[in-house]
Amino acid sequence: MLEANNLRKNFGDVTAVDGISFKIDKGEIMGLIGQNGAGKTTTFRMILDLLTPDQGEVLWKGKRLTNKVFNQVGYLPEERGLYPKVSIEDQILYFAQLRGKSKKEIKPLIDDWLEKFDVKGKKGDKVKTLSKGNQQKVQLITTLIHQPELIILDEPFSGLDPVNAELLESGIKEAQANGASIIFSSHNMNNVEELCDSLIMLRDGNQILNGTVKEIREKFGRTKLFLESPLSLDELKQFPGVQSAVVNREGISVLQLSNAENGKAIFDAATAEGYIPTFSQQPPTLEEIFKRMVGEKNG
Repeated sequence: MLEANNLRKNFGDVTAVDGISFKIDKGEIMGLIGQNGAGKTTTFRMILDLLTPDQGEVLWKGKRLTNKVFNQVGYLPEERGLYPKVSIEDQILYFAQLRGKSKKEIKPLIDDWLEKFDVKGKKGDKVKTLSKGNQQKVQLITTLIHQPELIILDEPFSGLDPVNAELLESGIKEAQANGASIIFSSHNMNNVEELCDSLIMLRDGNQILNGTVKEIREKFGRTKLFLESPLSLDELKQFPGVQSAVVNREGISVLQLSNAENGKAIFDAATAEGYIPTFSQQPPTLEEIFKRMVGEKNG
């Protein structure tokens, strides 16, 4: 439904985004990840027509975006913005009206949404009386209550505690189940891994990874080995291809291999005397991949 083709944006001599392309289908969640300054917010602003690309185009359902289409968009900016002296209810109604909804349509929904996000406050309370976390939840409600078909969330989990982060995850999954196309940025790779069907990783405006979460993890090979066996840590470190070896809190040895094939010799040695309770080779986590890819530039 949403398609970006070869987007490029320059600010003077600086290229903020350099040739990004992607497609998000109905009911799909895509993560946009990268360090600060990698080009995530610039990409969002080009999608929303707040910035004009120097190259490329953004299409929604195969057509250029129009003002009518923007009524179908829910956008949570990185720089949060609510009116502190306005009541929660009036705040939500105002933003819904900007998206073409009437007070009559939205007013009956407000109580349910406040309950869904567990907002600690009455709808008549002024926004300034709420905690920072509850203000953020109100802004999330203004982003979602008009049931947008396209949802863009810039660092939505920033500042949320685990309980409220879980509420947001539930809200995102519900919107996905209703058919929304969703794109969000986050520095928390656990959120990305939990929610996203696909992701793009940016570095200095360049697209360095693009694919499904599973594809990207598998691309790096099953080089993480979890092992419970008679072999000591010192013995395990002697095997070819073992880059590091530690014992976790559960007493399981965790090895980083240079190549997935290195695991065979370790398996043969560990099982030489029979059954062992744990042997599992897994691809690296997104957080490990993120650190590795960013480190290639910084190292």
